[in-house]
Amino acid sequence: MAEKENCARVTRSMKRRAEAAVGQEQPATKKRVVLGELHILQNAVVPANNKSSAVEAKVQKCGAKAKAKKVLPEKKTETPTTPDIDSTSDDPQMCGPYARDIYDYLHKLEADPDRRPLPDYMTKVQRDITSNMRGILVDWLVEVAEEYKLLSDTLFLTVLYIDRYLSLKALDRKRLQLLGVSSMLIASKYEEISPPHVEQFCYITDNTYDKDQVLKMEADILKALKFNLGNPTIKTILRRFARVTQESYKDPNLQLEFLGYYLAELSLLEYECVKFLPSLVAASVTFLAGFMIRPKSHPWTLSLQQYSGYKPADLRECVVIIHDLHRSKRGATLQSIRGKYKSHKFKCVATISSPPEVPTDYFEDLKE
Repeated sequence: MAEKENCARVTRSMKRRAEAAVGQEQPATKKRVVLGELHILQNAVVPANNKSSAVEAKVQKCGAKAKAKKVLPEKKTETPTTPDIDSTSDDPQMCGPYARDIYDYLHKLEADPDRRPLPDYMTKVQRDITSNMRGILVDWLVEVAEEYKLLSDTLFLTVLYIDRYLSLKALDRKRLQLLGVSSMLIASKYEEISPPHVEQFCYITDNTYDKDQVLKMEADILKALKFNLGNPTIKTILRRFARVTQESYKDPNLQLEFLGYYLAELSLLEYECVKFLPSLVAASVTFLAGFMIRPKSHPWTLSLQQYSGYKPADLRECVVIIHDLHRSKRGATLQSIRGKYKSHKFKCVATISSPPEVPTDYFEDLKE
């Protein structure tokens, strides 16, 4: 019995050694490949007992690398007529590769009738509210946005929600301020990281409205707008036009940028600007800001015409309205925006003077 047990142990140990030796001699069937070499090797598997095929694979690999080094990328000789500002941006948030498609989509979205206010809702829909009341409300909302340190995008969305709601439903003048704070509550939730609480909006109205009233109006606005809240605003499109304009300056001009934002916010006060698309107002603001900085140079360029899709003649009516706002021919009593942009934070752009009129020849078509 003892001899049989010893034979069994010897047999098992020999079997384990034989399996280990076979495992060491057998090469791996899969080969690790660098991602850049995948197109060369195509996940080739080297046979276990064929050494010549492995050598041939290495020779093919080296030859493929040598051929790859000789192939040079073709240089594009075509140069665009205007610089591509999207591809030259170092800011990853500008989404350079997709910017053109994004802005094409935004232009289609801004023209959607379901997302646009009526150009004449004051006469067709409203009976108790006037354009002056609307201007006073917007001027007060600017102060609210400053008090709670809200983004200017929130302010632009707020005014857009107000105009869209007033285009659909008649409202009593006593509830106009309620509409304003409820619209700003919705816009804050859409744009801000930490939006103000409902109680803060009640407090800013001196508790004229309670929490339940604000929330009820919020629900009414959302139902009226059918929850279509993602609208491109003047500020959304103005950022791109400002970058195009900066291309004609040697150094970035912050005063030009802030002046554009100032004029854009002034346009919110004027009811007559409701009929214009946000992109047209943004283009008009860019036109007027360039004119105010360089009165003797043409404010419109072929690059701006290409990126905006507007000719100087298309902007004339809107430019004249905003120019009158800047010169206080319109909305002279509304001072919140003017006071805001007189601060050093915005380079005191509200104090920049403008010539009394824009030359008519600036609205003629550009020559290529």
